[in-house]
Amino acid sequence: MFACNYLLSGLEEDTTVVAAADAQNYAQKLGISHGMVVQELGWDEDTDDTLRNSIEETIGSELLDEDTDEVVEVVLLWWRDGDGDLVDELLNVITPLADDGIVWVLTPKTGQPGHVDPSEIAESAPSAGLNSTTPVSLGSWTGTKLTQPKTPSKQR
Repeated sequence: MFACNYLLSGLEEDTTVVAAADAQNYAQKLGISHGMVVQELGWDEDTDDTLRNSIEETIGSELLDEDTDEVVEVVLLWWRDGDGDLVDELLNVITPLADDGIVWVLTPKTGQPGHVDPSEIAESAPSAGLNSTTPVSLGSWTGTKLTQPKTPSKQR
């Protein structure tokens, strides 16, 4: 049992290293890279600062808020049960989105206050002209990637 041979004093340090590695992987899991323009909507006291900081560190700047006039490549939408009509919100968030931009709907995990069933996101996305993908785990939050349909190339 090699795993049982950890010294108690080293266990805390190993756990910290793993947590830091997970935080660095958040931006990678979301497909976010250096220099991307990322907007954040729905921030509240319950949002995951580790996730937010990971993204800001990766892009090399702060997340833009709802007041931006810039075209954005990624929208992070923190969404909870009771926040309103998801279709209406999605229609609003795609306005500043680049043609190939994506929306990440971030919801509390199952069992957490404010949890949103993934089927609600999957049903709301097409009404806003978006396609949804399989959710990914992001700490105590779940992220669902929404993409815009590919436009067919112009024929001659």
